[in-house]
Amino acid sequence: MTARILIIEDEALVAMELRFVLEDLGHEVIATAADAKSARSIASENDIDLALVDIHLSDGPTGIDLGRELGQQRGVTVLFMTANPGMVREGVAGTIGVLSKPTDERAVQTAVDYALRRRQGRPVEYAPPELQIFA
Repeated sequence: MTARILIIEDEALVAMELRFVLEDLGHEVIATAADAKSARSIASENDIDLALVDIHLSDGPTGIDLGRELGQQRGVTVLFMTANPGMVREGVAGTIGVLSKPTDERAVQTAVDYALRRRQGRPVEYAPPELQIFA
């Protein structure tokens, strides 16, 4: 299943690596954004299935609010990717869960597959062990 994905990550090398992994899996990376303002602009102009959102962006810890907004107001499936998963331990309304960084290609693949299956309402037997699911 091909998805339109937005990467919201302020570390250029991490964003580039994610883009390569996702494109190798057959997904279309719509864009990468390093801050909340750019991400909002991109989201308003594009149809996005999934957003991978870091919590700490170049404009500060704006990823949590951005993820909530994308999920609740725009209907985007949101996965957080952060080195600080404790910041979203209680969950964020409108989002699926958090993948801890650093991570590897397999973890990204299984987390993305899980999120997209849930988005499509397809059966999901279990969540990948690397992905902390919000209640």
